[in-house]
Amino acid sequence: MTVTSTTQDGITTITIKRPEVRNCVDPATAQLLFDAFLAFEADEAARVAILTGEGGYFCAGFDLKSAGSGAADAWISGLDIPEDWSDPMSAPLPGPMGPSRLMLTKPVIAAIEGPAVAGGMELAAWCDMRVMAEGAVTGVFCRRWGVPLIDGGTVRLPRILGQGRANDLILTGRPVEAEEAQVMGFADRTCPAGEALAVATALARDLTRFPQACMLADHLSARINPADLAAALRREWRSARAFAAEGRAGAARFAGGKGRSGDFGDI
Repeated sequence: MTVTSTTQDGITTITIKRPEVRNCVDPATAQLLFDAFLAFEADEAARVAILTGEGGYFCAGFDLKSAGSGAADAWISGLDIPEDWSDPMSAPLPGPMGPSRLMLTKPVIAAIEGPAVAGGMELAAWCDMRVMAEGAVTGVFCRRWGVPLIDGGTVRLPRILGQGRANDLILTGRPVEAEEAQVMGFADRTCPAGEALAVATALARDLTRFPQACMLADHLSARINPADLAAALRREWRSARAFAAEGRAGAARFAGGKGRSGDFGDI
């Protein structure tokens, strides 16, 4: 299994387990993530979830080798959003990275070590809070390859960062390390390398102590209206056609060895 889920003391920890590819998400992993978060939402004993990755990596995005080879075509082609879709809470749909179109009633915390880039940044932005360890990096690294943000990045980043900072990251794709990420509002907590999961777990434990009905009502009220989120995600999904125009060739260049480790020069 490339995704595991464990629940203890009201805290569900969901872990991406593909460290050999820096926890890139392929179609099978995306489906498992989607299923894991639906199970968390349905579990009355689970109050807070943590999303993390194995081996010192959060998630380096969608698996571009899969995308470049055409192996992900069936998955992507099955993700079209119905024009009348308006409620991501009662009518859950998977996104390319898995849970990115879900709107859960319970909070999710990202525990970030290493890269949270491209689609991995979108997964982190989907979470309600983010803990970043020293040495972690985020950024729209898919800018290099013509792969669009289609997992809510264009919807959530402006709300988290403000439009100006979101423009900077979306247009340039530049890397942002933990200290700057906290200054701009992406990281809610920073910590020494190797401690992101422990810090996220302590934070989750604090949240489980509060009266839940009140906390969850305030949490829901503070977020984007579900119908507005659905409309924004439908609008963003139109960018998926850009993958056919540019992204497949870019993904193939990455699969061929270009642009490793966030290199923006050799693309």
